[in-house]
Amino acid sequence: MSDALSNEHSPQDDAERIRLKRLAKLQNSASSSPVPSSRSSTPAISTPSPPSPRPPTPKVISKRPTTVKKIAEPTPTPLPAPIRKKAPSHLDLDSWEDEMITSVLKVTLHKSVAEQTGYDIVWLKPLADEIQSEVAAQSLPRLKTDLIDRLLIARLEIDPENMTDDLDFLPVLASLPLQQTIFEYLVGSWKRLNVARTTLIKKGYTPSDTQTALNKLDKLRTLVVSYAGLTLQEPEMFPQPSARPLGPPELVAPLLSLSALSTPLYSSNNTSPNSLSPTDIEQFLQDLASRFEPDDELDEVLGPVVRLLLSHESLFRPEGLGGALTTWRGVVGGLEALVSIKSIAVMITRMPEWNPVNANAANFEMLSLMGPLCRLGVFAREWPMLAQTYFSEPEKRSPQDLESSYASLRGTLKSLQSSLFQIFNALVRAGPSSREAVLQYFSSIVSLNAKRAGLQVDPDTVASDSFMVNIQTILYRFAEPFMDANYTKIDRIDPLYYAHSNRIDITEETRIKATAQEASQWAGENHAIEGSAPNFVSDIFYLTVAMSHYGYQKTISSYNELDKHMEDIERHLSFLNGDGSWMGTSLQGRIQASINNINNEKAKVQSAQYAYEAQLKDPELIFRSIGFTVFLSVWLIRQVDPQRTHPSPPAELPLSKDVPMSFRILPEYIVEDIVDYFHFATRHAPDKFELAGKSELLTFILTFLSSTWYIKNPFLKSKINDVLFLSIWGYGRERNGILGGLLNTHPLALKHLMSMLMHFYIEVEQTGASSQFYDKFNARRNISYVLKVVWNNPTHRDALNREAENVDKFIRFINLMINDVTYLMDESLSELTQIHDIQTEMDNKEQWNSKPLEYRREREGTLRQLERHASSYTTLGRSTVELLKLFTAETKKPFMMPEIVDKLAAMLDYNLEALVGPRMQNLKVREPAKLRFDPKALLSDVLQIFLNLSDQPEFTKAIAGDGRSYSQGLFEQAEKIMIRRAIKSETDLEKWRLLITKVEEAKEILEAEEDLGEIPDEFLDPLMFSIMRDPVILPTSRTTIDRATIRSHLLSDTTDPFNRMPLAIEDVVPNIELKKQIDAFLIERKQRMKAASSATEDSMDISH
Repeated sequence: MSDALSNEHSPQDDAERIRLKRLAKLQNSASSSPVPSSRSSTPAISTPSPPSPRPPTPKVISKRPTTVKKIAEPTPTPLPAPIRKKAPSHLDLDSWEDEMITSVLKVTLHKSVAEQTGYDIVWLKPLADEIQSEVAAQSLPRLKTDLIDRLLIARLEIDPENMTDDLDFLPVLASLPLQQTIFEYLVGSWKRLNVARTTLIKKGYTPSDTQTALNKLDKLRTLVVSYAGLTLQEPEMFPQPSARPLGPPELVAPLLSLSALSTPLYSSNNTSPNSLSPTDIEQFLQDLASRFEPDDELDEVLGPVVRLLLSHESLFRPEGLGGALTTWRGVVGGLEALVSIKSIAVMITRMPEWNPVNANAANFEMLSLMGPLCRLGVFAREWPMLAQTYFSEPEKRSPQDLESSYASLRGTLKSLQSSLFQIFNALVRAGPSSREAVLQYFSSIVSLNAKRAGLQVDPDTVASDSFMVNIQTILYRFAEPFMDANYTKIDRIDPLYYAHSNRIDITEETRIKATAQEASQWAGENHAIEGSAPNFVSDIFYLTVAMSHYGYQKTISSYNELDKHMEDIERHLSFLNGDGSWMGTSLQGRIQASINNINNEKAKVQSAQYAYEAQLKDPELIFRSIGFTVFLSVWLIRQVDPQRTHPSPPAELPLSKDVPMSFRILPEYIVEDIVDYFHFATRHAPDKFELAGKSELLTFILTFLSSTWYIKNPFLKSKINDVLFLSIWGYGRERNGILGGLLNTHPLALKHLMSMLMHFYIEVEQTGASSQFYDKFNARRNISYVLKVVWNNPTHRDALNREAENVDKFIRFINLMINDVTYLMDESLSELTQIHDIQTEMDNKEQWNSKPLEYRREREGTLRQLERHASSYTTLGRSTVELLKLFTAETKKPFMMPEIVDKLAAMLDYNLEALVGPRMQNLKVREPAKLRFDPKALLSDVLQIFLNLSDQPEFTKAIAGDGRSYSQGLFEQAEKIMIRRAIKSETDLEKWRLLITKVEEAKEILEAEEDLGEIPDEFLDPLMFSIMRDPVILPTSRTTIDRATIRSHLLSDTTDPFNRMPLAIEDVVPNIELKKQIDAFLIERKQRMKAASSATEDSMDISH
């Protein structure tokens, strides 16, 4: 029984064995890895220092065995000879060494020394007894570096909480600092050692003595730092006070003190001699790194410290960056100190948590080391308390109040994002391995969030907006060095990056103008040679582009969605409020509760909007974003410039029809993100283009709208056109917006703008999209506004006249304008009539109130919908009419083509009849300005088109031939309204009266000519049922049709109207034989009519 017990080991024995094993490893590693002092105050001298003797193995005063190995002496620290006026004195090294060890470690072997200091100096009685037994009758030796490891272990082994029967030793235990940890004691020793070193250098001893003394100090430094690192790893190895944070928290606390803006708890100047002050931390970290990095033990020493620092509770408070507690700044300051030392920076990037392999898009920012710090932000989804705190009761906030909140949050964001960049920059510069780790970190964020840019994405499954925007700001700053104003470094970006690197996977991405098969083949043909990885500039450039697409642009999209949500809320409120007739009824309680709920939701959404604006409209972020987007747009055009020299000189426009495959295979999101950000910036921050970016913005628009075959996606092309439209919106003192001035002065605009606008006006007719019919109206509205901005420039009008020389293209352009006006005016006037009817019904209060509530709510909803549609249609229709007014004043010949003139006249007559005829009473609506309906201005424009073309015989004949809408009474009614409302001048009135006369004369001639009697069916046009003048045969359907009819058809539709096969006007074949028959028929009928007319006149003469 007793034998069994003697062979068993207690838990204390097991702990002891582990402790001793760690000590042995520590001292063995320290033997080959001394920690030389790296303090800047260390001078170097030419006198070589003798090697320090290897100290004997210490004996630890304890019941526990002390088989630990010795720590080797450090490499001598060179010291320059100080310049002194008098001869240097000699140093009594033995005395100095004894005093130095006593003062640094605060230990002694002599009881009297301890008693003299009130036991501030600790008497190591057990060690003194042990050494006394070793030296027999001799006196105890002075303290020397040979003993420092025994001295230090003996000091660390003392447990103030242990009871002792030794009355001599009891004062020692009683005098130990209360609750002092081992780490604090070692820090105090380290600080006292630094003081001793400084004092030594200032004394000006001989170089030889000084160097010898420094070597002894360095040996002691190595030992102290070694045990400090060991204590951070295994704080329980030595006796420790209870209820104190031990190990990593002891270093985290001083790291948190490094931010001057953190809370007083961490930022106060701690003058404790046993604590690291802010000025001590860098040197202490350097000493730790120098000691443990050579033995690959730095991860074990500082890894837990980094983990604890970067998971500090301040990073997870609901208020985030806001609130009174800003200890997160201490985390930033501490991390900046750590990464300022290259070996620690490299160590951080090789920690498993740096880029956790099992993380997904949603939890990556919580599991990765930098994630919790990088996810701090202002967006309401992640930080709802911040939005509630800074933007509570948003409807009551004044602009000045909002700006104050914005300024506060933006200042905080700037501080955070600047520090984040400094941290990542330090990591990148620490070495090749850490640089690659940082790039892989960014790459992981991109690859994990590939679905984040989708249309329907659950935000809980991807990274947060705050995290992605912060990473974007870091990448923007990394990109700045190669984005110089003259683009001198632009060619350092590898254009074949997607073939040369797999850092960014674009396999599933839509390409600008290539199929997946073409992209795969291109990548195979351009695969990089083994070992030739792209440079850092290329990595950062493409990562910034990808991060923008998956992160920043999606955040902007979320902000835009809030705008739409707010519009829906406003509509719902308007619907619920209705005309207020529910008040005082049984429904009041329920409806009022619904209104209150929606108002609460409105306040919540508005607060979220303001939080988004605090970040997204931050001037500094916008400047950086515009800068990168401009650089990206220039780089993109350079890829399609055959000379690869853009912007010096600029690429020649229009671009070649041969689109390079290296451009076609690029992910479509490159173009999309350029367009989307320009769209956002021109709308929300036009003034930020005043410093730079205007010319590049214009060049990008002109390049890809004049060469639309480079982009396959019709929506992208339309959005480029939207950007052009937004860029002429007035802001501040700029009446014509960002580009209004450049459009009238820039050489590229003067040369290509008019042709580009006309080209896109035609192209947008058929985009292939399901919504192309409605999309084209918005696109053409934009073009109309741009044309109005530049119309007074003679150079642009000359360009229009040159375009008119291309008859077929210009006629198609005109035809599309006429079609648009026909449709838009018909729709807008129809909906105005319906609005008039509902408003008239509602004006009869007695009858209206007698209707059921459900009926009234339905009619009110219909009215609101009609008002929205009518507003859109009237705006689009008016802009197109204005365009026709301008063009007919400048160039008239194209409007007189047979396939145009009849359609134009019929459209004008129809709309004139609606505006001045009997139906005009139905267009009277309440608040016409709300519907953007100005009947007087619209009538003036329509009349002006008539006047512009009134001197053209073909036009007067076409009016006369319009049997549907034209009447002399209609035109005379228009004249009365012109006079009554002072719409036109007297000169214009005279021209109008002359036009009426001409039309009536033309009408008489037409009526006489058209009395042809019975016309053979084969002579009639199959679409218009009028007699053909120039019959042609369509090549595929073999149908005979009048040339004017098919030309008019092909202006809108490039297919055979009878079988939908592709058709061009050049393909038709003249039907010569039929034309001869028709001509003969017309001659015969005219002769018959003439003879009949003569006979009638003769009979009339006889009767008289």
